[in-house]
Amino acid sequence: MEYLSKECYDKLVAELHELETVELARVKDAIAEARDKGDLSENYEYHAAKREQGRLLGRIRFKQRVLEHARVLDTSLLSGDMAQLLSRVTMTNLATGAAMTYTLASPHEANLREGKISIKSPIGEALKGKRVGDVVEVSVPAGMLKLRIDKIEQ
Repeated sequence: MEYLSKECYDKLVAELHELETVELARVKDAIAEARDKGDLSENYEYHAAKREQGRLLGRIRFKQRVLEHARVLDTSLLSGDMAQLLSRVTMTNLATGAAMTYTLASPHEANLREGKISIKSPIGEALKGKRVGDVVEVSVPAGMLKLRIDKIEQ
């Protein structure tokens, strides 16, 4: 089971609808057009369109499985005293003194540019269940990070 925010769930539903209605129809038209050109054994356009169809069907199946097992998280039931999914955590890197703020998100909505890190990432795993004032050590590719949690918001 995968917990998602309402925003992420709605986005996945919209993406799935777009793939199934618009993209799949476009690829089917491309296959039909390429098929009309004759000999399929040496028809590059036909084989490219079939590969695109396979890739698209794989993306559709993946999104269907995610949505099938997804549960929308009721944010009113979340407490703001510990770091958990959808928590906005402000922390300080004790080695550099740099402050950073991230929202713990599901892997499907993680986006570093938006300040959302996966709850399943090394930092997300280390923060889960911790409270303000706690210090966590995290092993990341660049080495060990020592982070102090300064603030948690829901």
